[in-house]
Amino acid sequence: MTARRSSSDSPLVSARRVVVKVGSALLVDQESGRLNRAWLETLIEDLLRLRKRGQQLILVSSGAIALGRRQLQLPKGPLRLEESQAAAAVGQIRLAHAYKELLEDKGVTVAQVLLTLEDSERRRRYLNARATLDSLLALGAVPVINENDTVATAEIRYGDNDRLAARVAQMAGADCLVLLSDVEGLYTADPNKDPNAQFVERVLQVTPEIEAMAGSSASTVGSGGMATKSMAAKIAVAAGCHMCIAA
Repeated sequence: MTARRSSSDSPLVSARRVVVKVGSALLVDQESGRLNRAWLETLIEDLLRLRKRGQQLILVSSGAIALGRRQLQLPKGPLRLEESQAAAAVGQIRLAHAYKELLEDKGVTVAQVLLTLEDSERRRRYLNARATLDSLLALGAVPVINENDTVATAEIRYGDNDRLAARVAQMAGADCLVLLSDVEGLYTADPNKDPNAQFVERVLQVTPEIEAMAGSSASTVGSGGMATKSMAAKIAVAAGCHMCIAA
């Protein structure tokens, strides 16, 4: 895992294929439950810069449940599985529309891909999904991926899009995975609770000590946290993919 790197030989710059994951805490305003459109527009500008460098791009995006629960006027706090699935069904179409509108306005074709855990664990489905991603990238489209929360049960869910993004990076043979979050990277402790927490700029191996530094999510709209990013790093690195956590 790396962060705060900007040299010309960084894994992000040299990567042929990049997976970028966006968390709910960035996409959805925690108070209003509305899409943070101004931020999303700046993200699209960044993604288009990657494409102009000739890099292939896959986007893994959270936010469907957070958007859908507002539209359905569901209460704050934990949702029942069926409520989460209903919120995902309502929110996913709004999320996809936002990406379609912003990217196709710049002449970029958008494709929606919804995956379940089984799609990355059963070989036939894994190979089919990989072939689809390869075809979309070869045709110049940007796949926008989310977990298929509407049909996934509690027993067959990724549960967070950090691990989903790592599996997608593995599946697609990506060179670099970027996890965009509301934190800038790994700290020795939770910086929200410990003023003496130190930023860890680079991790060469995910050891038990590194995993012990990870905490839970502080966001009210996201399901991930540094612990899930640590798990994602193990998946990505094992597949030969660099990973970066960035604000």
